[in-house]
Amino acid sequence: MSTLTQIAPGVSRRVTSHTTLGDTVRQSLTMAYRGLLKIRRTPEQLFDVTLQPIIFTLMFTYIFGGAISGDVASYLPVIIPGILVQTVITTSVVTGTQLREDMDKGVFDRFRSLPIARIAPLAGALLADTVRYTIATTLTFTMGYIMGFRPEGGIGAVLLAGLIVIVSAWAISWIFAFFGMIARTASSVQGISMLILFPLTFLSNAFVPVDTMPGWLQWFVNMNPVSHLVTAVRSLVNDGVVGGDLVVSLVGAAVIVAIFAPLTVRAYMRKA
Repeated sequence: MSTLTQIAPGVSRRVTSHTTLGDTVRQSLTMAYRGLLKIRRTPEQLFDVTLQPIIFTLMFTYIFGGAISGDVASYLPVIIPGILVQTVITTSVVTGTQLREDMDKGVFDRFRSLPIARIAPLAGALLADTVRYTIATTLTFTMGYIMGFRPEGGIGAVLLAGLIVIVSAWAISWIFAFFGMIARTASSVQGISMLILFPLTFLSNAFVPVDTMPGWLQWFVNMNPVSHLVTAVRSLVNDGVVGGDLVVSLVGAAVIVAIFAPLTVRAYMRKA
């Protein structure tokens, strides 16, 4: 039996109580469109992905460039991939905080009453956030180019590197979506997420060479998944090389989704 349901303003979708894979995909895309409408109506949600890449790129480059590489031009091939990974991954925290806010406002109560796939509101929200990651990626590379960064790997390598970072951030956002489901407030989601992300991003090879660190810290940095992602991006944009770090990053992203997507959906269904 089918019903015509309005899922977003001006957007109606005929859904059934027994959804197929195709229905789930369509409903998730509809929910993603709702997320884009939400961003369009509250553009201040994009401040972090528009201002942060610009500020961080300028700040880190001119503060550390001379000390680490001797000059800004020599530091750009090191810092741009690091800033890209750090900025986009940090942005994924917003997924969990916004989900928690929607739940507190009763938005998800309405979604649970609709005859749609349980995962559609979650998957749609995460898909919409890929737009944020794309904006941050584009602005980081643009700022680097303005400052003199010229990727030796070519435009194809830059596009592939950006896609890998976006996919990795999307995978990581499932972790924060899970936090959004189990935490009590949006502020607690942000606090827990930053407590995890800050050590991972700053205790990595994103900003300084690993060999300048103490030996005991080098072990952690080399094992850090953020370091693998940064190395993969650097190899692509600077040399056009697809290395083992790229494989490690993609496998890690797949494992995260395989673990946290079911956990998040289960936590969501438990609240129904």
